[in-house]
Amino acid sequence: MSRPDLNLLFTLDVLLAEGSVARAARRLRLSPSAMSRALARLRETTGDPLLVRAGRGLVPTPRAIELRERVGQLVQDGEAVLRPTEKLNLKQLERTFTLRTSEGFVENFGPELIARVGEEAPGVRLRFVQKPDKDSKPLRDGLVDLETGVVGQTTAPELRVQALFRDRFIGVVRMGHPLSEGEVTPARYAAGRHVYVSRQGVDKGPIDEALNAFGLERKIVTIVGGFSTALALARASDLIASVPERHTGNLRTGMHSFPIPVSMPEITVSLLWHPRQDADPAHRWLRSHIRDVCAALK
Repeated sequence: MSRPDLNLLFTLDVLLAEGSVARAARRLRLSPSAMSRALARLRETTGDPLLVRAGRGLVPTPRAIELRERVGQLVQDGEAVLRPTEKLNLKQLERTFTLRTSEGFVENFGPELIARVGEEAPGVRLRFVQKPDKDSKPLRDGLVDLETGVVGQTTAPELRVQALFRDRFIGVVRMGHPLSEGEVTPARYAAGRHVYVSRQGVDKGPIDEALNAFGLERKIVTIVGGFSTALALARASDLIASVPERHTGNLRTGMHSFPIPVSMPEITVSLLWHPRQDADPAHRWLRSHIRDVCAALK
């Protein structure tokens, strides 16, 4: 069996990225006829037309769409293998890292992380963006360097994942609230007025399922998109906020917290990144600081 020409991978990567023989030829500094011959070889090798004419342009076949990300990753991995490793000079490092996190993470862990990063690498800037959903596309597309959150069924399987800490949901009320004194039973908890945190707009969750086992239903009077908003409302009213304990430590200062009086599983908050960033020295350095900060702030 003949060995495939691996140089074709680089040609295929550019063709699929450009979607044009002429543009791919210019990018690789080849003549259009040479690129056409390369496309013919790729079609013969893969057994698929890859790019087919549609009007005045070319469109990828389903097989080409399937290959696009895999080929791109193979090319990046190959370039990383052949690239000499550079020693990381943190004092001279100029770079902006984008981190996508749920509301509350920045407020709780951000100050210590920014201080540590600034001390070692003054030219590094951290850009925090909100996480409205669990879509892995920003990590895949390189729009985000790192993400924190709970791994779920929608998390892309190729992402690298490292657990940061375990957390549990607790109830939080203002000081002087009726639930700040005495035992908080399921009935007392359910009887209160609640603020519910939901990024998808749903109005029920695991807490409500657990209460249903007792024949109870809590009254949710408002739905918000983040934990800090929920806590701000609870601080200024008689609303009850149910939030993750470690995730919101700094946000709950001056408020009364209590265990939710129904059985609730703990959650694991993890750090996620795309494999293309795995070996990058600066990226590894930042990941280590995030892990250390989350471990230190109990």
